[in-house]
Amino acid sequence: MIVRRCVGLLALPLLLGCCVVHAAPPRGFDVLHYSVALVPDIAAKRVQGQQTVRFKAEQALSTLTLDAGTLEVTSVTQHGRALAFAQAGQQLHITLATPLQRGASAELQIRYHGAPAFGLTFAPEREEVYTLFSTSQWMPSVDAPDERATLDLAVTLPPALLAAGTGRALPTRTLADGRIEHRWRLDTPMPGYVYGFAAGRYQQATQQHGPVQLRYLSVERSPAQLRTVFARTGDMLDFFAERAGLPYRGDYQQALVASTIGQEMAGLSLMSEAYGQDVLDDADQIALMAHEAAHHWWGNRVTCAGWEHFWLNEGMANFMTAAYLQQAQGEAAYQAQVDGWRTRLDALRAKGADHALVYADWDAPTADDRAVVYRKGAYVLHLLRGELGDAVFWRGLRAYTVANDGRSVVTADFQRAMETAAGHSLQPFFDEWVYTAGTAAQ
Repeated sequence: MIVRRCVGLLALPLLLGCCVVHAAPPRGFDVLHYSVALVPDIAAKRVQGQQTVRFKAEQALSTLTLDAGTLEVTSVTQHGRALAFAQAGQQLHITLATPLQRGASAELQIRYHGAPAFGLTFAPEREEVYTLFSTSQWMPSVDAPDERATLDLAVTLPPALLAAGTGRALPTRTLADGRIEHRWRLDTPMPGYVYGFAAGRYQQATQQHGPVQLRYLSVERSPAQLRTVFARTGDMLDFFAERAGLPYRGDYQQALVASTIGQEMAGLSLMSEAYGQDVLDDADQIALMAHEAAHHWWGNRVTCAGWEHFWLNEGMANFMTAAYLQQAQGEAAYQAQVDGWRTRLDALRAKGADHALVYADWDAPTADDRAVVYRKGAYVLHLLRGELGDAVFWRGLRAYTVANDGRSVVTADFQRAMETAAGHSLQPFFDEWVYTAGTAAQ
């Protein structure tokens, strides 16, 4: 996944020679559950929505602030009573009717509409709509990756369309006008950026891989072609589960949509139709789907606590992709990935664009910033693997993943797990490669 824009970040000083810890802006509340009902108008590229937000006060609370992108909120109510609210700077500020004491819970209802410029992508020529990362552009929510909540999602669509969404599918409902309400429930709290859905005039194929049902969707590809494109999906899930020490849970869906560089969601990954054709042309072009599959452990289940630690999501997914290619396609495939990372890092350093992996300025990342997080991050994991040896490295990575399943993490959590596996301090390595720009590529 490539992040287009993240909001609400706190600039943190980088402390040389020690671990930068998470210091998210205090919200004063914890979202427990979202219940969202959407009605997208694909032809008009607009959406209407209503939702219930259940939250708990973590301090005395009189105002609830959510990210809301460019959505226009029309009403906020609590038990049928209208609440005062204001929108500014892509945020929604709601004044509670009665201040909450710490530990108290409450629910609010929000109605809204809008024409998101991103986050919700419409392709009318394909009768398709799908989400891409910026969840607050289609439902008021908390953008921060350390905020986890459960979700009920309903999307009302024309009857000819198929849909996939985050969470387990619930029975659809046929409305009086013939439209279909597609519903999903996410029972495990997840960060909001992995919420989403895709809908279109899809063809589909399904396969059973052990306890996991695999489902593939595309407008342009036949069921037989979809099985060919995603032939390695089950093997990928098995590999990542073994390395993580955690089995994949739930079912897994992959959709080829009009255009995307790739997007992971909870139980759902999106890739482009063009990418699907690439795989049909060359069966070895599986790195992108492996990257998105890897995120279901490193990104979704173990999530960076703040964007300054984003390399724990993206550098890890890139590295794990290469590790899978090493198993599936041989050592040369792994080394080709490593060579690509090293070459990009050399280019960053030549232009003075290299910097620490842990850094505060991820609000509007440049291509060079993304290269640091994605490619340098993966390269540093490769170097750590070489320093520790395979047995210690994989033992440490497994311990890190198992211990932090369902948690938000900072780089210090990863460092501690690897030090425990190694039996000694790794501070010099992390000082050189993670907390500072590092030295010349090895």
